[in-house]
Amino acid sequence: MKTNMGSTILRFYCKTHSVSMKELQAIFSFLERYKLHHVLFWAAYHLIWWTIFSGSVSEIMDFIVEPFGVVKYLGYVVYQALGVYFCLYVLIPKYLQKGKYVTFFASTIGVVLLMSAAITANYFLSGYIAQTSTYELYNINPETPFSIFKFNALPSCVGAVTLGMSIKLTKIWIASQKRHQELEKEKLETELKFLKSQINPHFLFNTINSIFVLINKNPEMASESLVKFSGLLRYQLYECNDHQIPLQNELSYLQSFMELESLRQNENFEIRTKLPKESTNGLTIAPFILLPFIENAFKHLSEDQNLRRWIQLNIGLNENNLEFELANSANFDMNTVEPDTINFGGLGLKNVKRRLDLIYPNAHKLVVSKEKDKHRVRLTIALQQEEQVQLRKVGG
Repeated sequence: MKTNMGSTILRFYCKTHSVSMKELQAIFSFLERYKLHHVLFWAAYHLIWWTIFSGSVSEIMDFIVEPFGVVKYLGYVVYQALGVYFCLYVLIPKYLQKGKYVTFFASTIGVVLLMSAAITANYFLSGYIAQTSTYELYNINPETPFSIFKFNALPSCVGAVTLGMSIKLTKIWIASQKRHQELEKEKLETELKFLKSQINPHFLFNTINSIFVLINKNPEMASESLVKFSGLLRYQLYECNDHQIPLQNELSYLQSFMELESLRQNENFEIRTKLPKESTNGLTIAPFILLPFIENAFKHLSEDQNLRRWIQLNIGLNENNLEFELANSANFDMNTVEPDTINFGGLGLKNVKRRLDLIYPNAHKLVVSKEKDKHRVRLTIALQQEEQVQLRKVGG
């Protein structure tokens, strides 16, 4: 909208002043190429302050058309512009950005004093051109060069250097923040890719091992497992490469995975699942964020094959919040081992905790508990709608 308004103003200006858009663009290009807009900035800056100081625009116009007025005015513009740019493009990169603070401040003070001395001398040049006393021409009292230096030149130079450095340091800070954010984003993306790559071999190893066990035990079941594994692998390779994927797809993947893992369990195993029956309403989730918990549940089932082995999974939706609860049987002896010393979860669980911190900061709650005969995981994640994810992509 701002761009359209700017274009409209330019077209109106061109029409009223008989200037073509191409000619106007050429003027802007010339100013940008030779940095002449900097000259215009300093000229306008001193003209504004001169007007504020004198309080009369007509008086300034009458004064500036005189040769001595032009000399005084250009003295401020030229000397201060040279001094400010010397500070910005020499002193800041050479001393300030390298941590040489004492040298920087001492050099800056020296530049300000030198600028003020040059402008003071320029007052006497304009008085010579006017062929009158400089002190009478500019109403200087007491009539000493130090009065011009202290009350006119020095305050103006300090103000100009302060303004220039404020703009420059602000630009440096903004560029530094942008660079820092880009590095953080690249770091997080690299770390997420690394964590996700650790999940894939873990899943492949477990599944291939399951199929290998079934080949001699039940060839028909092994064939069925291979078909399911092929579908899961296709999903993993081609359908979940985005940072966020539809929740419904991930739930279907988890269900197929659990069915595959259940095939290699004995008759003493029971799995109960409860998944959302209602529509997921376009919610999205990070791929494989829930899988390590389910892998962990199968891995840490009670070892005694004669005891009942079970897994219970409940996944529900409360508005946009995913409520995930998983429990599995375990032969954990509370009398012989301290709960804090249990190595519960291994590499996969550590990875998913880290991914949760990276992808859902302040938007998830994870509670892992270890009881005498079972392990339990409770996880709540605030999910986003697919439209919100697309807006974030567009906004960068």
